Amino acid sequence: MAIAEESIIEITESDTLDFRSLLSSTERGFLCRNNGDNVKVDSLEGKKLALYFSASWCGPCRRFTPTLVEVYNELASKGDFEVVFVSADEDEESFSGYFSKMPWLAVPFSDSDARNRLDELFKVNGIPYLVIIDENGKVSSDSGVQIIGEYGVEGYPFTAEKIKELKDQEEAARRNQSLRSILVSRSRDFVVSSDRKNVPISELEGKTVGLYFSCSSYKACAEFTAKLVDVYDKLKANGESFEIVLISLDDEEESFEQDFKSMPWFTLPMKDKTCEKLVRYFELSALPTLVVIGPDGKTLHTNVAEAIEEHGVLAYPFTPEKFKELLEIEKAKEEAQTLESILVLGDLDSVIGKDGAKVSVSELVGKNILLYFSAHWCPPCRAFLPKLIKTYQDIKAKDDAFEVIFISSDRDQASFDEFFSSMPWLAIPFGDERKKTLQKKFKVQGIPAVIAIGPSGRTVNRDARDIITIHGAAAYPFTEEQLKDVEKQVEEMAKGWPEKVKHESHEHELLLARRDAYNCDGCDEMGYAWSFYCEECDYDLDPDCALKNDEATDNNPKASPGFVCDGDTCCRRA
Repeated sequence: MAIAEESIIEITESDTLDFRSLLSSTERGFLCRNNGDNVKVDSLEGKKLALYFSASWCGPCRRFTPTLVEVYNELASKGDFEVVFVSADEDEESFSGYFSKMPWLAVPFSDSDARNRLDELFKVNGIPYLVIIDENGKVSSDSGVQIIGEYGVEGYPFTAEKIKELKDQEEAARRNQSLRSILVSRSRDFVVSSDRKNVPISELEGKTVGLYFSCSSYKACAEFTAKLVDVYDKLKANGESFEIVLISLDDEEESFEQDFKSMPWFTLPMKDKTCEKLVRYFELSALPTLVVIGPDGKTLHTNVAEAIEEHGVLAYPFTPEKFKELLEIEKAKEEAQTLESILVLGDLDSVIGKDGAKVSVSELVGKNILLYFSAHWCPPCRAFLPKLIKTYQDIKAKDDAFEVIFISSDRDQASFDEFFSSMPWLAIPFGDERKKTLQKKFKVQGIPAVIAIGPSGRTVNRDARDIITIHGAAAYPFTEEQLKDVEKQVEEMAKGWPEKVKHESHEHELLLARRDAYNCDGCDEMGYAWSFYCEECDYDLDPDCALKNDEATDNNPKASPGFVCDGDTCCRRA
C-alpha cells in the first residue's frame, strides 16, 4: 500500500475522529459490501468501529480473518458494531476474492487515495492490523488483533477498561482456582464422555484431572496419545482416581471426531470457547501438553507429557515429591549409562562405515563419541557440516580414539546416501529404529544437534553443536574442564585489543563484545567469540576486519519496498 503524499496530522488519544471525513472522499460518501450494495458512511455515526487493515496475500491475515468473522457475527445482533476493511491488495481481483469472505463493509478498492490516507494516518507498519474506534470517535485501541485473538467476543467493546477487567478476573480465578472455575462456562457445566454422554463436572471434583491439549494433525500428539491411553488404562485398572479431559485444538469437526474415537476419556465440546481461554490461562507453548489439576482443584504441574514419555505410569500422581523421586532415578540412569546401553537395541548392535561395512558398537567403547543428528533437507545442517568435518579431521589427527555417528532425519534412502557420502565418519543405517529412541533419550527437538559421549559412555555435553561452532577442535573432548580452559583462552585472546573502534565501514562507534556466532559485515564470513559490535544497527566486524586499516566496504543490505511476512505479522521492510 503506497503512502499518501499529503500531510497527515498524528492522532492522539484525545482526538475525536469524524467518520464522514475519515472514511469518505470528495466523490464518495459510501462504503461497499461484497454483494455490491453501497452503505452511507453517515449510517456509522454512534457505532463502535473497527478498521481492519489486511490483504489476501498475507498469511497471518488469512488466519486471523475467520476469527474476526466469528466475533463479528456474534456481535451483529447488538447493532452497534461495524468493521471496515482497508485493503492492501495489489489488484481488484485479489481484493474481491478476499472481500467475498467478509460480512462487513470496505473502503472501495478503486479509492486508493482513501486507503493510502488511512494507512498513513494510523501508521500501519504491519498487517493484520485492527484499530478500534468507540462510538464517540475516539481510538480505543490499535491492538485489536491481539485483543480479539486472546479474548474473542468476551473482549467487547475492546476498550482498555474491559481488557483490564478480564485480566483482573483471570488473576482472581488463578488465586481461587478450582476445577469448576477452569472448566465451567456460562452455557456449560459438563464434559462429554467417550460414549457421547454429558457428565457433570461435579463428578470430576476431588479427583486428579489431566487437561490434555492436543491437535490431531500434529504427529507428536498422535504418538503421545497412544502412550497416554496406555497409562490411563493402567491407572484406571489400578483403581486410581484419575481422569483426563481433552482440550482439542483441531479446526475441523471430522478431524476431532476421528481423533477422539481412540480416546477413553472426556472432552470439552469441539470449538468450545473454554478451549481458547485455557490456552491463554495456562500459557500454552507446546503440543502435546498435559496439565495436571490436583484433587483440591489447584495446578499440580503445567505439563507432564515429557514425564509420561520417560516414565509412563511411574510418573503418577505427578506431585512434587514424585518428580523428586523421578529425578533421582534419572541421575542413577545417567551414572550407569554406557555406550552399549544407548546404541544397542535388541539385535541392532552395529553402525555402518563409508563402504556400508558394519562396525560393532563394542569396537567404539572407550572412545569419545559425537552423536550427530542431521538431515540433507535441513539448511542449517548443511551449513554446519563443513565446520564439523574440519573439527573431526583436526581431532582425528591428534587422537584416533574419537568418532562421530550420523543419525539421519532424512526422508528417503537416496537423500541419506547422498548426505552421508559427504561425511568421513560412521552412521546409524537409514530407517533404523534407534534413531527414535536416541532422539527421545536426548530430547532432540531440532537439528542439527550434537551430543558428546565420553569414554565411559556417559553424556558429557548435550549442546556440543554451539561449542563446536564457536571453538572447533579446541573444545575437545567437550568436558566442563576443557570448556573452562577454552574460555580462559578466549578471554586472553582479547587482551591488548581496544575496547572500541571507529571503522570506515560503519557510521557508529563499534564496541568490543562477546558474541557466540555471527556473520561479519566486513568480510561476510562467520565470526566467533569476539566482535566489534554496534547494538543499535546489529552490525558486526570480526576483530581481524575491525583492526585492519583496509578500505572498508558497505555490506549493509539495501532496503526494498513492500512487505515481509514473519510469524504472525506482515511488516513493511525497513
